[in-house]
Amino acid sequence: MNLLEEHQSTDLEQLVSLSRRRFIGAGALCGAALFLSGNLLSRSVMAASVSAANSSLLGFASIPSATADSISLPPGYKASVLISWGQPLHADAPAFDASGQGTAKAQELQFGDNNDGMSLFPFPDDDNRALMAINNEYTNYRYLFAHGGQPASAEDVHKAQAAEGVSVIEVKRSNGQWQFVQGSPYNRRIHGNSPIRVSGPAAGDAWMKTAADNSGRKVLGTFQNCANGKTPWGTYLTCEENFTDCFGSSDPAHVFDAGQKRYGATIDSKEIGWHPHDPRFDLAKNPNELNRHGWVVEIDPFDPDSTPVKRTALGRFKHENAALGETRDGRAVVYMGDDERGEFIYKFISRDRIDHKNPSANRSLLDHGTLYVARFDDGDQNTDHPRGKGQWLELSHGKNGLIAANGFASQAQVLIHARLAASQLKATRMDRPEWIVVSPKDGQVYCTLTNNVKRGEEGQPAGGPNPREKNLYGQILRWRESDNDHGAMSFDWDLFVVAGNPSVHPDDAKGGSSNITPQNMFNSPDGLGFDPDGRLWILTDGDYSNSGDFAGMGNNQMLCADPVSGEIRRFMVGPVACEVTGIAFSPDQRTLFVGIQHPGETGGSTFPEHLPNGKPRSSVMAISREDGGIVGT
Repeated sequence: MNLLEEHQSTDLEQLVSLSRRRFIGAGALCGAALFLSGNLLSRSVMAASVSAANSSLLGFASIPSATADSISLPPGYKASVLISWGQPLHADAPAFDASGQGTAKAQELQFGDNNDGMSLFPFPDDDNRALMAINNEYTNYRYLFAHGGQPASAEDVHKAQAAEGVSVIEVKRSNGQWQFVQGSPYNRRIHGNSPIRVSGPAAGDAWMKTAADNSGRKVLGTFQNCANGKTPWGTYLTCEENFTDCFGSSDPAHVFDAGQKRYGATIDSKEIGWHPHDPRFDLAKNPNELNRHGWVVEIDPFDPDSTPVKRTALGRFKHENAALGETRDGRAVVYMGDDERGEFIYKFISRDRIDHKNPSANRSLLDHGTLYVARFDDGDQNTDHPRGKGQWLELSHGKNGLIAANGFASQAQVLIHARLAASQLKATRMDRPEWIVVSPKDGQVYCTLTNNVKRGEEGQPAGGPNPREKNLYGQILRWRESDNDHGAMSFDWDLFVVAGNPSVHPDDAKGGSSNITPQNMFNSPDGLGFDPDGRLWILTDGDYSNSGDFAGMGNNQMLCADPVSGEIRRFMVGPVACEVTGIAFSPDQRTLFVGIQHPGETGGSTFPEHLPNGKPRSSVMAISREDGGIVGT
């Protein structure tokens, strides 16, 4: 052992000793054990300590960044396409038409575009069969339409709506390889014009009623579906995110009310262009239609005849995903982020307990309960990984100023305008809270805060879990609920990783935390997923220019972290101009399913078919080890 190795080993031993005494426990080797002899550890020492940890949980070598129009993986791994945009779900459905001439009706029978969050549901009596529910977030007009521009007709709008929503498919394993089962009776599309029921406190409220539905309980469509959740009773939660982008106004003098403004409604619909051809999305004609979207929708994948349900008790905002937990006394918990700069993190706790012995008894569990929003203290910023404390604030009518005099005449109005209610309580404005996941090992909760170039402006001061002004790179927040109970009203938090570019910014906050190195750097963490062994998988949706502040990062990627040691390794790099998003594992952990969204969104890709003059297609990939072993080991 040379002098440097001896120094690193000594540092590591002291770090491990310190970490055992910190609130995060062994998981904070990088997040809590920060001081040595009263001095902040340098980046080089801390990085060396992380490297020296040599995680036994991560059994693959970190791969370099890449800019190729392909999937890059560690040696010994392989990838295949499970399903791609436009693939017909049934044998009698039209084939994908790369020319863009395909009809709206055809798209309703095909796998949707821009796949995002997904969950896998094994058949209870057959290890080789499963259903997958997969979100289809939005669509790329340059590829969807032959003319490549904005919708020019009602048919164009219908086709765009048909490309979004959710695809439910059956998959089957044969000779160790999972494949899509065309023609399965479980295959179906839930899209922008599918009938959906509204339930919970906002159902039937005056703000939910339209001329087409005077009951306020029947909605057409779910769209802009970002990420997801999977309930213990076997249903799928799909989350409506950028729904306001689909609305506009035919009245150029339209005056938006406070709620419409706060949720981002605009005259021009942010280039989606549905409202000129579909009056349902014209706020001048149907202002309440906007209130009927932005919810979490529950779907039963095993009942293809069932009607999806919008669960309004979980609040209305730009939902990223829904992470399930359980209180000590058996009630359901749903953690949710509102993906916009300066918005909030929420938690819902059900009124009733989960009945694990009778799954069907839980079908209305998410209609009754309490919604909370998070407030974080400033914490300790003089560390490599800031940490502090927080509390959950109740969003219930009649409490905490949520009264008629402040614009909240009922619980329905609190939920429909959850953003305004959370602001009333002075919750903490976050750096775009995206995916949230709960560790299967210790119950700690992780959330990606993807970026926020407005941090530091009025109303969004830097501090707490949002430590950097004009945050380009993002960070991953984690917290442990008090008494390790998801029903607690307080928690301890720290930043598991602060992303950055130490090659370009080696000596300032833009370099990231000490578990970021030139070998694993990334920006804009977005998707998250735990495998059963406790590996944390990180998926990115960031700047892929590979230049300037992002030099050396290459295309978007998927990394894997050891929550105990803090070590992070790059596992996969996606093709040109894609987002890597959506993750699920086969029950035996020998196949990892991951989504490649909008490859070539700005051109330059023909992924995955790589045909001459081919059209790029969003796809779900199946990744496995060539020797058939467990992924990640």
